[in-house]
Amino acid sequence: QVQLVESGGGAVQAGGSLRLSCAASGNTISANSMAWFRQAPGKEREGVAASSSGGNIIVYADSVKCRFTISRDRNKKTLTLQMDTLQPEDSAMYYCAADLLRSNASRLNPRNYKYWGQGTQVTVSS
Repeated sequence: QVQLVESGGGAVQAGGSLRLSCAASGNTISANSMAWFRQAPGKEREGVAASSSGGNIIVYADSVKCRFTISRDRNKKTLTLQMDTLQPEDSAMYYCAADLLRSNASRLNPRNYKYWGQGTQVTVSS
């Protein structure tokens, strides 16, 4: 069993930055791939960024490339998303997810993740 708890959301103006953290626990967490997803009202949940268990595979959604940075600490129990140059369209509930993924699995597909946090709200005003 894996438990995930997000923190760090808030309200900022366009162009600002936020740093989200996900604290992970569970016996198998070090072997799990982890990812950030977001969901705005009335929209489907979409993948933002993902990291393999060892951090050697990192993927980003096109919409956040060069603005967001995902990282995982050495003990693999904290996942961080640094978000810079935020825009109003980045406003959403952000979720941390984890699971054991096959090497060819799509890392930004929410259906490939079993464990989810409760989410943290990000609001960007223009």
